[in-house]
Amino acid sequence: MRLFLRVFLGILFLNGVVGRVWSQPAASVEKKTRLKATSARQPDTIQSSSPKSLTFTASTDQRFFFFNDTRTEDNRRKPVSVYGIRAGFLFPPQHDRPALRGGRSASFKAGAGFYFVNQRLDKPGLLPNTSESITRHLRMGTVYYERYFLRRKAFEMSLPIEFGYGHSRYEVNDEGANKHEVARGVFLPLGVGVSAAYQFPTIRWLRPLRWFGVNILTGYRFILKKDIPESQINYTGLYLSVGPSFFLENLTADIKYWRQKHKQKKAAEQRN
Repeated sequence: MRLFLRVFLGILFLNGVVGRVWSQPAASVEKKTRLKATSARQPDTIQSSSPKSLTFTASTDQRFFFFNDTRTEDNRRKPVSVYGIRAGFLFPPQHDRPALRGGRSASFKAGAGFYFVNQRLDKPGLLPNTSESITRHLRMGTVYYERYFLRRKAFEMSLPIEFGYGHSRYEVNDEGANKHEVARGVFLPLGVGVSAAYQFPTIRWLRPLRWFGVNILTGYRFILKKDIPESQINYTGLYLSVGPSFFLENLTADIKYWRQKHKQKKAAEQRN
């Protein structure tokens, strides 16, 4: 978990650098002349606009993988918790879509992810010539393409496609605390799924609330190349993710909004 937190904090730090070069504010402040024409009773909100360039985004991604080799006593698949992080860019739409709200207009998202799991397998015989229980260490990097087919206000649905490269390592669980490696290999996963996310509503006096939401992701993972072909281990199967979501693009949009508002306030004070 310490490595996971360090990677996530590093992504947030890089966003401050990358965002200045690559990202376009997903929200803009109306010019002063236009603000005068609005009603004084209207709340101070961010006016949404379609991004004209890439917008950096990142989020944690904890998934439950259903491996064929991990089952309960009644031979049912048991979920394995896999931790990960994804980072990429929102690509602006080619056509205006007035139905979208919240400054989050995008056609698709693309980027890369990293996942890891350390799992103890008490079922003997999974590896050839190995009768002891083993510990599995998985590390997997992916690239993904996620096309949006519904983005309306705070709700969105998309179709993510992922392709990755994974590395596995297996150690025997020795009661004498002397573990030794018995196998290792590489595998190629291909995943196709459906994702749905809901962003918490914007509240004027609590803007950070819209940085968070909930996300549901489900799909199927195909293994194009097994890591240990002669073993009973196979990662083909379903995956499911249900949990909190962090919308980094909303955070960066609010930061830029606050900066613009501060500059306008400072400029007004200097004129007075």
